[in-house]
Amino acid sequence: MNWQDPLLLEEEFSEEERLVRDTARAYAQDKLLPRVLEATRKEIFHREIMNEMGELGLLGPTIEGYGCAGVSSVAYGLIAHEIEKVDSGYRSAMSVQSSLVMYPIWAYGTEEQRQKYLPKLATGEMVGCFGLTEPDAGSDPGSMKTRAEKVDGGWRLKGTKMWITNSPIADIAIVW
Repeated sequence: MNWQDPLLLEEEFSEEERLVRDTARAYAQDKLLPRVLEATRKEIFHREIMNEMGELGLLGPTIEGYGCAGVSSVAYGLIAHEIEKVDSGYRSAMSVQSSLVMYPIWAYGTEEQRQKYLPKLATGEMVGCFGLTEPDAGSDPGSMKTRAEKVDGGWRLKGTKMWITNSPIADIAIVW
């Protein structure tokens, strides 16, 4: 019996999934961990960490093409696990970028939007945020008051959002 892996999950991972996990683990331990204490004490976010994660293919990893790694959902879970073991805040930043910004652009955006945003989001050159929660509605989409109105030259958003992960460093926003 292996008490570190009682369900023998290690045997279930593909070679690629192990490689991805080991890459994320090495980065988290060697590069991320030394900066987490400073970030916490000084209440700062090291923006360059997003670029570093992008260089390793850790941003938008399940997306095929557009500079993304195109790995399995299991591999993405292993990436998130390794980053989370070091710091929840940086894992949240990575997950918001990957799942709540990049995935909706890939799944629902136009090809023009995919070409424009996904490569830069994948490298960490651009950072996205996700605005959902409202003061009076919480995270219940049916009760939200924010509205989008078509105007000459684009759209106007009217509403209030709060608790928007990545917003202080974001270049683009996905807003409910």
